[in-house]
Amino acid sequence: MCDNVLASLGLDPQKARDFVQRALEEDLQWGADVTSLATLPRATATATANAREDGVLAGVSLALLAPEIYAPGAITVDVLRRDGAQVTGGEPIFTLTGPVTDILTVERTILNIVCQLSGVATHTAAWVRALDGCVSALTGQPVRVRDTRKTVPGMRVLQKMAVRCGGGVNHRMGLGDEALIKDNHIAAVGSVSAAIERVRDRYPEIPVEVECDRVEQVEEAVAAGARLILLDNMDPAQILKALEHTVPAGVRTEASGGLTLDNAAEYGQTGVDYIAVGALTHSSRVFDIGLDIGE
Repeated sequence: MCDNVLASLGLDPQKARDFVQRALEEDLQWGADVTSLATLPRATATATANAREDGVLAGVSLALLAPEIYAPGAITVDVLRRDGAQVTGGEPIFTLTGPVTDILTVERTILNIVCQLSGVATHTAAWVRALDGCVSALTGQPVRVRDTRKTVPGMRVLQKMAVRCGGGVNHRMGLGDEALIKDNHIAAVGSVSAAIERVRDRYPEIPVEVECDRVEQVEEAVAAGARLILLDNMDPAQILKALEHTVPAGVRTEASGGLTLDNAAEYGQTGVDYIAVGALTHSSRVFDIGLDIGE
């Protein structure tokens, strides 16, 4: 499901390897694994990574570059469950067969990547379930959960890949692929319509989204030709009022601010097109996976 997502988001194979190399160096820049070298025989074994809870996987294929980079040809990898797969607690995900010392050297790097990204995917999947049955008033399509730019530095592409693995969709990747007019931009130029006009004059080919925190701004944005409006910190009643202006004009909408899994359905049932959730990438709990060496 997610095998080609990294490439589509702009992370080519060499950049992926570079990321894993840097992750390995966080452990190895201080020297070799002195504990394993001192206590373990130079024996071969098989280690199995098992999910310790239910969830959705992400980052498996990326993380398993670590054995290849650290000890080329020494560790055999058998992938049992791939990115995007739903797993249950106790289910095996992959096995590593090779020198015990090599396996334990790469263990934490592998788990750090898979557990972090699977946490994002699992959290996203929970939001997708919470919005089940909610449809856009404009298109009749399911309401989708979207991420934001509130990502861990250096991991944006990876976290956005994990969001897709969990069933979500990506918002803009950076500052240049889409314009998002926010309150500070509006304050600087004096009005919503003036901000839209300036962006369109300078970058006519760039999609423009406008953040509005009251219905009057929504009316102005629609009149100025906005095609996507972010409804910021509006309650469901305010959103319904806003949609009275956006739906007839064919303008897509996105709800943001004050959203939780408990109230997601209430917001989704208003008929917006998207629910924006920064917590997907800044507050997802790490997914629990253990790597155990067989006796």
